Amino acid sequence: MSTLLRAAEFLGLSLWLGSDVFLSFVVAPGAFRTLSSRDQAGAMVGYALGRMHIGGILSGVLVLLARMARTKSFSSLTTPAGLCVALMIALTAISQFTVSARMAALRVEMGSIQATAPDSPLLFEFARLHRISVSLESGVLLAGTVAMYLMVRELALRSV
Repeated sequence: MSTLLRAAEFLGLSLWLGSDVFLSFVVAPGAFRTLSSRDQAGAMVGYALGRMHIGGILSGVLVLLARMARTKSFSSLTTPAGLCVALMIALTAISQFTVSARMAALRVEMGSIQATAPDSPLLFEFARLHRISVSLESGVLLAGTVAMYLMVRELALRSV
């Protein structure tokens, strides 16, 4: 059972990291290169990002639950790997429920980002929130990479 739970930990984290990398480096750039308008591309990326965030939060919860079930201890959540996953969940929740939500409201308020005047305060605020969103996703990727390393190290140290 321990092996199955450890596999669930690695699978949950791998799926989350993989989806984040795919969205960031394939879907988003591809949408802005191939779709006919920036508004369409932004809508598609926003939709995909929302789904990825919910999937990431669920994956993070799966990882933490599998860790607790495998170790039979709440203290496994306070290990460095567990704290990295908890940080990933927190950053993703902030991005989804505050930053992305505000960006969506600004999109509606502007009507069209593409047609909004470059000196618009709404567009300025949107750009600021976009930078925050990118920073949050970068934090998730960094914390996830560190968590993966720490989980592999835990396994290697246990095997010695």
